[in-house]
Amino acid sequence: MIKDDCIFCKLANGVFPTNVVYEDEDFTVILDAAPAAKGHSLIIPKRHSDCIYDLPEETAAKVMPLAKKIALAMKKTFDCDGVNIQQNNEPAAGQSVFHFHTHVIPRKKGDGISLLWKPGKPKDEEQKEVCRLIAENIEK
Repeated sequence: MIKDDCIFCKLANGVFPTNVVYEDEDFTVILDAAPAAKGHSLIIPKRHSDCIYDLPEETAAKVMPLAKKIALAMKKTFDCDGVNIQQNNEPAAGQSVFHFHTHVIPRKKGDGISLLWKPGKPKDEEQKEVCRLIAENIEK
């Protein structure tokens, strides 16, 4: 499904011109219009899903292999020291465009880009309880 009011649906399906890095029947990979680094790309499914919660399983299964393909191309192109693969869901997690997409960002040592968090120090008992709670809610 393509949503009429979704800018990423339009970008992924060629309605608006953009800088396409890669395209196949399911995805379009474009350069981010406001990149964190040179080459920062977005993997955008051609069919609309707001976020990972409603992403079809068959689409989800194809995202990481494509991210690997793009990351390897970035490594070869930019001789980068690393690559971030980032996917955000809902505003609290940084999602600002409500069409599932994955960022692939080439990184250089000392580039000043910060996508990291301050590590917590939970106690073992707390970790065990968190595991139990999450496990109870995993659909079988």
